[in-house]
Amino acid sequence: MDQIQRTLLEEVADLHGVPAGAYNIRANGQMAGRNTTANIDIITKEDKSGIDIRIKEGTKNESVHIPVVLSQSGMTEMVYNDFYIGDNADVTIIAGCGIHNGGDAASEHDGIHRFFIGRNARVRYVEKHYGEGDGKGKRILNPTTEVTMEEGSSLEMETVQIKGVDSTIRKTVADLAAGAGIVIKERLLTHGNQDAESSIIVNLNGEDASANVMSRSVAKEDSRQKFISVINGNSRCAGHTECDAIIIGNAKIQAVPELTANDPDAALIHEAAIGKIAGEQIIKLMTLGLTEAEAEEQIINGFLKQQAYSHRCPHILRCNMRKRMCVWPIKKQKIF
Repeated sequence: MDQIQRTLLEEVADLHGVPAGAYNIRANGQMAGRNTTANIDIITKEDKSGIDIRIKEGTKNESVHIPVVLSQSGMTEMVYNDFYIGDNADVTIIAGCGIHNGGDAASEHDGIHRFFIGRNARVRYVEKHYGEGDGKGKRILNPTTEVTMEEGSSLEMETVQIKGVDSTIRKTVADLAAGAGIVIKERLLTHGNQDAESSIIVNLNGEDASANVMSRSVAKEDSRQKFISVINGNSRCAGHTECDAIIIGNAKIQAVPELTANDPDAALIHEAAIGKIAGEQIIKLMTLGLTEAEAEEQIINGFLKQQAYSHRCPHILRCNMRKRMCVWPIKKQKIF
């Protein structure tokens, strides 16, 4: 791999060398490195571009890295990756895509990731997108994530897109069985004429399934963002969705939360807030010696790094009725 590709790997997967454990590195449409372990196997698909990742039942404290980098201007690819996580496993999966475009033609990576999470398995999934390059060609990323969760399983999904991606359409769909829980954390920054759309649909199908969907975003200059969050409560369940966004310049942000309760014991909450940075925050930092631009940048960085939690509990009726301790996050960090 050349220096450009190594830099992209550092940005999207925090890799400064060969990762420990299982990994599959893809560069310009080709496999650039792979390693498997006794518990994690990676198999190339025969019918289309992509891989199958199979994690054995009971696997604990292991990780798998599957980053993708594109440094060839004008390249377009579609990749299909399937993850099969065995019962009672506890693993971390690091994905992400970095694009360097130094030419005039658009470079695009589209990926479909499907997760099949076994009973009582725990998965932490991190996906980061990054773009760079001084060419006129666009950097385009369109990820689709489909999740099927069996009883008692849990998934923490963190997606990050902070720099350099001109256009992205992210689609996430999750189906949860009884007792399964999903937490989705999204961080997004757009600038210039960039466009970003994120659509998340969670179906809480089994009793005591839960979802917490949180988005933090900043739109600057003439960029545009759209956030769609849909939670369908199809049983006794708990769901919460929240969007906090900062708007700067001539940017546009649209937040579309949607809740549907198809069961009288479904407890669902949505929150959304869009606004500009308070002037007194800028002034306070400027009195400490920062310029206006530096103050704005510091506020934005802090906003995107902080984790938002709801101060309201979607279990509230059940918790009070059952007199049990609630594990829902209760801290709410205010920004505006």
